[in-house]
Amino acid sequence: MTIVPVNRRAFIKSSAAVTAGLVLSPGIIGRAEAATLKLKCSSSLPNDPKFANGRVYYDNLVKNLKGNGLGEQVEVAFFPDNQLGQEIDVINSVKLGVIDLMVSGSSISANLVPLVGTFDLGFLFSSFPQQTKAFDSGAAKPIEDALLKGGNIRIIAWAYNFGSRSVLAKKPVKTPEDLAGLKIRTLPNPVITECLRLMGAAATPLAFGEIYTALQAGVLDGLEHDPPTILASKFFETAKFYALTQHNFSPLAIYFSDMTYNRMDPKLREGFLDAAKKAAVDTRAHGLAVEKEALATLGEKGVTVAECDREAFKKRVAPQYENFIKARPESKPVIDMIRATQA
Repeated sequence: MTIVPVNRRAFIKSSAAVTAGLVLSPGIIGRAEAATLKLKCSSSLPNDPKFANGRVYYDNLVKNLKGNGLGEQVEVAFFPDNQLGQEIDVINSVKLGVIDLMVSGSSISANLVPLVGTFDLGFLFSSFPQQTKAFDSGAAKPIEDALLKGGNIRIIAWAYNFGSRSVLAKKPVKTPEDLAGLKIRTLPNPVITECLRLMGAAATPLAFGEIYTALQAGVLDGLEHDPPTILASKFFETAKFYALTQHNFSPLAIYFSDMTYNRMDPKLREGFLDAAKKAAVDTRAHGLAVEKEALATLGEKGVTVAECDREAFKKRVAPQYENFIKARPESKPVIDMIRATQA
């Protein structure tokens, strides 16, 4: 296991040089593959082995690599807590092959390939198990193909964010009217931003690493996220009301650079991908269990966790589907397949 503090500027400079060398010198690739393959995995979340999905996935990956007999052949260094930069910078580095792996929600890649934003539509999924059934039926395939073609990024597997996204605010929220005027942080993603705007909030896109200080300074009145992330990132210290809007069951993506994929020895790649997919399954199970625990812990820390009028919010968001399909007709079969899947 390698969890490394790093100077981002020095890392990007050295990684770019290494990547260029690999591209220009095929002979080097052959020699490098014979040695230990070193990969870099990034996550924006804290280095929490229980409540942070990036660290949980990484631990499962290391376990499964050893189980596949690759513990000595593949070394994955883990960089949590935005060490390699904000997510928008990291996803671009994955595209360029500077960073090999990234564990994050599907939403961030919609900045590269807008069709991925299909998964961010409000109230699209009813649960994470329902999401898995839909993906296993083929609903994710068009999205995966588009991301590979448009972003040079592969999806190794889909895991779960540790709970559905709901609204944490500095005041109680039960109806859309309660959200009016509240500056609620959203991902810098137009679909999620539009969802929160339709729900009634003054949706405010902001990088993940800037949320805590913005809450402290009063720049934000709240945010929307899952319970374990709120707990791991200590956002509950500045906002005390969690409304269970459950407006988004955002899938957790295991992003893999296509450049890294192509330079791996095929036999080693097969074993690595198998371990990486098994790690996603393990992370799903952990995520389902830890959401309830995180909600209970938030209550112990003084957060009021309350039901809200989900149907009122859902009704407000309904126009988003028609507008999205009109802009991206290729999303309709994906949406139809997801909606037809029963939990």
